[in-house]
Amino acid sequence: MSGCPLGVQVLGDVKKELSRYSGPQGLMSGPTLDMPVPSSFNDVGQDAQLRSFVGWVWYEREAVLPQRWTQDLGTRVVLRIGSAHYYAIVWVNGVHVAEHEGGHLPFEADISKLVQSGPLSSCRITIAINNTLTPHTLPPGTILYKTDTSKYPKGYFVQDINFDFFNYAGLHRSVTLYTTPTTYIDDITVTTGVDQDTGLVNYQIFTQGSEHVQLDVRLLDADGRVVADGSGGQGQLQVPAAHLWWPYLMHEHPAYLYSLEVRMTAQTEAGPVADFYTLPVGIRTVAVTESQFLINGKPFYFHGVNKHEDSDVRGKGFDWALLMKDFNLLRWLGANAFRTSHYPYAEEVMQLCDRYGIVVIDECPGVGIVLPQSYGNASLQHHLQVMEELVRRDKNHPAIVMWSVANEPTSSLKPAGYYLKTVIAHTKALDPTRPVTFVTNSNFEGDLGAPYVDVICVNSYYSWYHDYGHLEVIQLQLRTQFEGWYRTYHKPIIQSEYGAETIAGFHEDPPLMFTEEYQKSLLEQYHLVLDQKRKEYVVGELIWNFADFMTNQSPQRPVGNRKGIFTRQRQPKSAAFLLRERYWKLANETRYHPSVAKSQCLGNGPFTL
Repeated sequence: MSGCPLGVQVLGDVKKELSRYSGPQGLMSGPTLDMPVPSSFNDVGQDAQLRSFVGWVWYEREAVLPQRWTQDLGTRVVLRIGSAHYYAIVWVNGVHVAEHEGGHLPFEADISKLVQSGPLSSCRITIAINNTLTPHTLPPGTILYKTDTSKYPKGYFVQDINFDFFNYAGLHRSVTLYTTPTTYIDDITVTTGVDQDTGLVNYQIFTQGSEHVQLDVRLLDADGRVVADGSGGQGQLQVPAAHLWWPYLMHEHPAYLYSLEVRMTAQTEAGPVADFYTLPVGIRTVAVTESQFLINGKPFYFHGVNKHEDSDVRGKGFDWALLMKDFNLLRWLGANAFRTSHYPYAEEVMQLCDRYGIVVIDECPGVGIVLPQSYGNASLQHHLQVMEELVRRDKNHPAIVMWSVANEPTSSLKPAGYYLKTVIAHTKALDPTRPVTFVTNSNFEGDLGAPYVDVICVNSYYSWYHDYGHLEVIQLQLRTQFEGWYRTYHKPIIQSEYGAETIAGFHEDPPLMFTEEYQKSLLEQYHLVLDQKRKEYVVGELIWNFADFMTNQSPQRPVGNRKGIFTRQRQPKSAAFLLRERYWKLANETRYHPSVAKSQCLGNGPFTL
């Protein structure tokens, strides 16, 4: 993996041209490659050096703007980048407009003055992206310089990471230009509650551009009927006989959504101004006891998956067809939940979860926090900023029931205790309505972050990463794990990862590792203990993983991680049918209306995008 940087220039409607540079200044350009957006740049070309590239890439595109955008000074023009991994610098017409650190959350810049200052109706958008990870990024990484010139060329380095998925890079989500009035609705926060059969919708609306605005609010039901209205920047709407938002398979009418309509009017020097925004709202409550996770006051059991944004060719690039395939598989499987392992997913994913009733544990990119230097103040401040961005983006989604601030940190290290305590407390202050967790693989006796979480989430791989091949020890070890955690903390527990590597088509009986039979047998051993402990304090199980995904090359990873119950191409392995039978059985046991037939609980049905 060499360290020579790349440059990218955007051409055409969705294509980008990729050029090689000697540095960020853009000197000594070289060969070019058209690059689609959204996508990761790594797998699109045939250049092995590009696939494993570490450093700067440059994207550029010329966009033609409508005449009204460039001539109406009452129009605010905004450039929004959905995801640029990892560090991004943005210019418009050669003028610096934004910088952003972090690869999975959106950022934007007001570019009105740049596009309304002359006769041109076009603008040139340039985005430089650097995918280098350091001990202080999120996720962290380390650049290792290979100095033995008998083995490596001069200046040779590699990117070292402590997480098990490929560090795809590029513009993974859409780059958008949009407009608002110069006085506009900037943000809306909605929280919900229930008082007997009355739904409570609390709203807070923030505007920019003028302090003298009129705000009118209406709440519409799924049939478009107004069920409540109000005015002002803050208030509560009361909905008699409210339809609650229920998870998929928990109710005969899951995922019921109202629409909150916010209309802003203002008098400005240029005349009257209006802005309008519609926000889907699900009325539901979330609570945690010593042994239960409650949604709308009823015990909820997570039976679902961990996922990755990962696919052939596209890498982490957003793809509607792939997303719909994944949701159809989730519904076929009978899964009611997933964790966004190990970073925030696209906003469209969260929107579909709201509409289908798929419950989400929303995780930040806090994966691979292993080294002591990754617990310092620089890392902590960045982590707090990431949580602010994540909560601001996702706070209004009813499907999201819990925040996860990290995955498998070295939580037994002394500085980890203060670090995790601070991040968890900050997240609770940002959103007091949801529980907060992190996912641990530490021992319950030495975990310094566990005292601060609301739910214990534990990853374990018995008979895979140790005692491999010995399925007979799983039940004892898993039972010991659960009992130790609960005895120590008296908090509900989720088995947040478990599984086995399986290469589709490999078969051996008696089961051997990497075969479909071994994956099934390992899962069955876990399920025997889970069925005992879910009657006490275990509130969920999430298989690792939904589908095979790409990783760095290593002797342990035959073209990626193969723990998926589906292949990377979304074809089922034998374990998928085992889990489908289990999840539908669990759904029938825990459904709020047990008389409802399975066929009536398939969600909201197909819809047109």
